[in-house]
Amino acid sequence: MAEPILSWGRANRYQHDLYALPKLGAAPGPVFAADKMTIFRGMGRSYGDVALNADGGLCQTCQVDNVLSFDRGRGVIRAHSGLTVSALNSLTVPNGWIVPVSPGTQYVTLGGAVANDVHGKNHHCVGSFGAHVTALKLRRSSGEALVCNRQRHSDLFKATISGLGLTGYIEWVEIQLMPIRSANVFVENIRFPNLDGFFDLNAQSRDWPYTVAWVDCFSGRSNLGSGIFSRARFIEDGDLRMAATSPVLSLSVSLPNCLLNKVSISLFNKLYKWRPGATSSGVQKFQRFFYPLDRIRGWNKLYGRAGFYQHQSIIPDHCAAEGVLALLVAIKKRGWGSFLAVLKAHGAETSPGLNTFSMAGVSLALDFPNRGDETTRFLRQLDEIVVEHGGRMYPAKDAAMSAETFQAGYPNWRQLESLRDPKVTSSFWRRVSQSPGVADAQ
Repeated sequence: MAEPILSWGRANRYQHDLYALPKLGAAPGPVFAADKMTIFRGMGRSYGDVALNADGGLCQTCQVDNVLSFDRGRGVIRAHSGLTVSALNSLTVPNGWIVPVSPGTQYVTLGGAVANDVHGKNHHCVGSFGAHVTALKLRRSSGEALVCNRQRHSDLFKATISGLGLTGYIEWVEIQLMPIRSANVFVENIRFPNLDGFFDLNAQSRDWPYTVAWVDCFSGRSNLGSGIFSRARFIEDGDLRMAATSPVLSLSVSLPNCLLNKVSISLFNKLYKWRPGATSSGVQKFQRFFYPLDRIRGWNKLYGRAGFYQHQSIIPDHCAAEGVLALLVAIKKRGWGSFLAVLKAHGAETSPGLNTFSMAGVSLALDFPNRGDETTRFLRQLDEIVVEHGGRMYPAKDAAMSAETFQAGYPNWRQLESLRDPKVTSSFWRRVSQSPGVADAQ
């Protein structure tokens, strides 16, 4: 049945032949569309088009979410790929284990976490999600059902981790969990005066497992890059009770586009930076620190009916300060600051993923309201700065990068193409795997 599907950023809206995998116990259904290329989609939290397939097949997978085994002694869990991080934590945290890597939302599936090789606020300590995947089962359109790990079908294992769902249907995932003795974390929030202040705090926080910073894109020339640095670690009080996860606010309708402008975003940033409690320390449940945006149901509607684009890049360590500064200068000059601007340090990558985003460096994530071609042209300007500094863009967040930018950042992309299931594709992959310049000419 053809119907429109939106990206999480709401800037991409395409018609799809939508079908869903049945829950266990129901009559079996098709994994691959019979007459069209397909892509697999979990909770739909990819900001751009990696899980969209315009005018093609789209297989909804999140309803297949059973836990297959859980070794509470070793902390090894195997579950269907539709299980969310939220559901996983609800089972494992009371038993003293937690998913070792979690992105900024708990409402992602294990399959999505593998396909995008997601990273968290602790990348500098533990690497990306794929570093903790011990095995996975992959279904191919040929009818093969392959159990893959670092020794068996290792080429498909490496390609599937960070493979954007292109190697086939990930039926189940097995991961090594991380032991904890509490569901509580101790958090410190520290204001920093400029970009140099961020790098100083980051250097001083190497022994903190979780670090992240919010940055004010509209700060003045003398304090460009000022913001709030947050760092956290689990405590050991034995309290494994989780917090309630119900959102405290819900947006049921999109806000008017006119509310998002230079004046309103600048005012928000000032109020946020100098609000009471902006600099504080104390104990809180891990969900509040890990997943702040999950407290607002439908927060992606903040940007109006036209939606938004996220631009997340990573710049390698040796020129991170220079590259991030160049991005902030360009954004300030354009006057399109973001009120959700996040700086984060990454460590050396330990995931086997063939095309993993993270590297030793610093990532900057920014949201921009969709103003049509004007916005995508500006994003391309930011891309050029990233590429000039040896960085790359995050496919899970992207809806605009060119084939040239993607291929410069991911030199292993041809290996993924060679292992891609012939019945699987996506709007993203068609855009970035063609000859550079073709997309711009169309």
